[in-house]
Amino acid sequence: MIRADDLVAAAVEQTGLDDFGGDAYREGLDVLCDSLTHEAQLSELGALALPGQVVGSLSNRLKVVDHAKTHGTSGEVIEAPVFVIGLFRAGTTLLSNLLDRDPRNRALLTWEAGDSAPPSTPNDHRAGERVELNRIAQSMLDAMNPGFKTIHHEEPEGPTECITVLAADFKALLWESVANVPAYGEWLLKADQLSAYQHHLRTLQVLQSGGVRGRWTLKTPHHALALEALTAVYPDARLVYLHRDPVEVAASAFSLVTSLSGTFTDADHRAYIARRWTDVLVACTERVDAFRFARPEIPVHDLRYVDLMADPVGSVRGLYEFLGEELSPEAAQGMQEHLDANPKGRFGTHRYDLSDFGVTAGALRERFSAYLGRYDTGADVTATSV
Repeated sequence: MIRADDLVAAAVEQTGLDDFGGDAYREGLDVLCDSLTHEAQLSELGALALPGQVVGSLSNRLKVVDHAKTHGTSGEVIEAPVFVIGLFRAGTTLLSNLLDRDPRNRALLTWEAGDSAPPSTPNDHRAGERVELNRIAQSMLDAMNPGFKTIHHEEPEGPTECITVLAADFKALLWESVANVPAYGEWLLKADQLSAYQHHLRTLQVLQSGGVRGRWTLKTPHHALALEALTAVYPDARLVYLHRDPVEVAASAFSLVTSLSGTFTDADHRAYIARRWTDVLVACTERVDAFRFARPEIPVHDLRYVDLMADPVGSVRGLYEFLGEELSPEAAQGMQEHLDANPKGRFGTHRYDLSDFGVTAGALRERFSAYLGRYDTGADVTATSV
């Protein structure tokens, strides 16, 4: 039995703090713990590791709230942040890494997303003990699941998903990617996500207060589910919507979740993963369209995966034009250097097959028919297999 009270008590003991900044996080934590206990079919490793991950998230929340309160960081202004809201597996990681090569930008780094307070300074932003501790933790995951790096990899000192920050409010797809938790997933799609974005803002303010500044460039596909909450907290946010053939997106996402959640269970959840993550991806597209229809005054930059892959730097230049800026030669050079040092397939080729999940390309195209009718992804929509 995984009990929320026990995990909260462990985080309080670990940090010596007890102010979580309100109790908005608690309902999601309760639902998640119940779902982990009764649905996830955790292995012995999972039963040890996932409660520890929850405690880590709670502990970081405690430290962020304490730092914000004791150092008065609520006055930090997060001005016109860029949010990449594209679908899973649609090039969001590549784009965020390219944007990080412009020194005018400020990314959320992997290590600091989970260890946010005290914030880094310009002297220890990308190096130091906490960076190396994160590297060790990643090495442990690599040892437990050596194939996952082929699917997705982030450097400790490189950009990461906002989903780690949102997870501290227990309203985030992160928890569904590490465990198969149907009741939590159903609750999540109905939940009011405003408090998660309020905690997100508090975290960015704490991080920025350390002196590492710039225009924030942020990303997670989860943002597509919560654009009303995001823009309520960040009214001047600039939105970038990445598009890819949804059959490729779904097949790759099924593979990623199967691999990651499979680290912590011995059960075969593939049929559930295909159903659930198709629903999630469709919900992402529907909610973005509903937001764009309801809020036409908020501009969104559309970018196709095929164009990003064909001309990465040129695609960023087009994004900068949308932002009303010019891409400097120095930033463009830094982006090209990143591409040269990190060729596609650096850690191997990610292979996936829809037949492993009992799904056909035709059935997926039917589910995504509204999306495919609205957007040109550059894909051959007559194809029937991946």
